[in-house]
Amino acid sequence: MSEADELRHTVRQFLAAASPSGQVRDLMSTVEGYDALVWHQMAHDLGLHGIAVPEEFGGAGASFAELAIVFEEMGAALLCAPFFSTVALATQAILCSGDTVAMGDYLPRFVDGSMTATVILNSSLEAWDPQAVTLTARADGNGHRIHGDANLVLDGHTADVVLVAANTSAGTSLFAVAADADGLTREPLATLDRTRKVACLRFHDAPARLIGTDGDADAGLARTCDLAIAALAAEQVGGAQRCLDMAVGYAKERVQFGRTIGSFQAVKHRCADMLVLVEGARSAAIHAAESADGSDLPIAASVAKMACSEAFLQVALDNMRIHGGIGFTWEHDAHLYVRRAKATELIFGSPDHHAQRLAALAAP
Repeated sequence: MSEADELRHTVRQFLAAASPSGQVRDLMSTVEGYDALVWHQMAHDLGLHGIAVPEEFGGAGASFAELAIVFEEMGAALLCAPFFSTVALATQAILCSGDTVAMGDYLPRFVDGSMTATVILNSSLEAWDPQAVTLTARADGNGHRIHGDANLVLDGHTADVVLVAANTSAGTSLFAVAADADGLTREPLATLDRTRKVACLRFHDAPARLIGTDGDADAGLARTCDLAIAALAAEQVGGAQRCLDMAVGYAKERVQFGRTIGSFQAVKHRCADMLVLVEGARSAAIHAAESADGSDLPIAASVAKMACSEAFLQVALDNMRIHGGIGFTWEHDAHLYVRRAKATELIFGSPDHHAQRLAALAAP
């Protein structure tokens, strides 16, 4: 068994115990949306938070491709935790900032699970666009003050620190705002995907720490967004694979007219089409993860976002249809994957957005 297979097996076993369906449903009905004990187990016992963090900051120094395996398994389990916001967004934003002092201050606490974090790229959950940044920052003594509203922020109401993209007189900059900062108000929101929490954050001259160089955050935030998209694509593949497994398992067990429904040609063809979609999406997601350190990351990330978004949503819907009436009920998990699929299709750019982006990137 390769190291990647061992990692996958370990994470899958852990999530089977820590994130079964009943636990997911319990957590998604809470305000916090995650289990603090499981969070610390992931950090301390498995070391998942620091897989792709350099060793000098407490991490394992592994590649982003290995981290993508973790995201795939978490997507399959619909894990309720601020792992995506902390690891795929905040950790990458700090690493991409080039600020070694900030790396030393924040990354060890991200890695050991003692601090959760999130990132505000713009006022919503759209793909990175410096023109869409609406928050502003002004110098105030040795620090800065942030002003403005962010309507949709992943895990924004529970994050211990919020990394904020804001406009200054020098340009787009990255700032860190503590959860208890004066002038910061946070309101959890009810959303389609209840397994991933979202909040509205309002900044009224909240004190902030500059991360990196004032006015020089554009490139780092663009890369952060592409890495987050690659992680999200891996999540989508995991969710799609779980939906395929659920559909095939049910088709083998459900008997109708004296035969298992999996013996009917229409069901066979639908399951075969689902498999094709999942495998195609997996190829795109793997390529994006393996391109994390290369110049073709923007193209690979957009291809993965298109392929994985469309595959996950279609496979999740087909899984629900193969289950028939029971698949449409609240008691069955099929709808949870449909909700996750639709939500992940829209955040960080829809498939249409990334199709247009690809056209622009490929233009001579």
